Amino acid sequence: MKTIASFTVDHDKLEKGMYISRIDGDAVTYDIRMKKPNGGNYLTNGALHTFEHLFATYARNSELSDSVIYVGPMGCLTGFYLILRDNVTSEEAIHLVQDSFNFVADFSGKIPGSERKECGNYLLHDLDGAKAVARDMLEVLDGYTPEKLNY
Repeated sequence: MKTIASFTVDHDKLEKGMYISRIDGDAVTYDIRMKKPNGGNYLTNGALHTFEHLFATYARNSELSDSVIYVGPMGCLTGFYLILRDNVTSEEAIHLVQDSFNFVADFSGKIPGSERKECGNYLLHDLDGAKAVARDMLEVLDGYTPEKLNY
């Protein structure tokens, strides 16, 4: 089998940030790297799960909701993939991520979709952990430009 594109990225050189991972037809996959790969510090399962609920809820309720295809975590526990239609500019994608992370950092209340009937692992949530990760990434994404989206 041929090697998939994401495995050709040198993860030893990859830093926290937001990158364009691939473009497939009208779909653009963004790699939102929240932890340094192989750095020994990873997203915890509870924080990752809560972050997913909040990030997906915000993105799918934003002005760009019709262009959001997918929001989901990386199995390596270092970040998220965001897949958008190509009608979204790089600037808009960056702003969506920044706005989503601000939403997570400032969130209080009941986590959307966290009831037993709504979620397959409803007890695995860590709002404080998700908020801490969001605040950390907002520092990384401050002043982010489309030129920084390349690996």
